[in-house]
Amino acid sequence: MTKNPTIDLCETGQKIKRIMMRKGLSVRDVQEYLGLTTPQSIYHWMNGRNLPTIDNIYAMSELFRVPVDEMLCGNRKSKYTYTSVLVRKHLLVYYEKLNMRKVA
Repeated sequence: MTKNPTIDLCETGQKIKRIMMRKGLSVRDVQEYLGLTTPQSIYHWMNGRNLPTIDNIYAMSELFRVPVDEMLCGNRKSKYTYTSVLVRKHLLVYYEKLNMRKVA
C-alpha cells in the first residue's frame, strides 16, 4: 500500500524563505502584497509551524514568479525527470534575465 502524498511543513517553509531571499523580498514585502495585518503568519510558514492558505500560496506564486509546485516540498514522486528540471531552471534564469533587461 502506497502512502498518500503529503507536504513537509519545515521543508516548504525553508523553501519559501530561500525563494524570498533569492528574489530580494522581505517578510514585510510579502505581508503587504498579501494584505496581512501582521507578519506572524509568514514567520509561522517559514518556521514550518503551518502552511499558507491555498489563496496565499497562489498569490505568492505570482509574486515570486514561480510555479506553486516549486514552493511546496513533499513526498510525492515527481513527474519531472532530472533533465526537465534542469531545462526548466535554465528557462527560468533566461526569463529573469530578459525581464531585468526590460526594467533597465
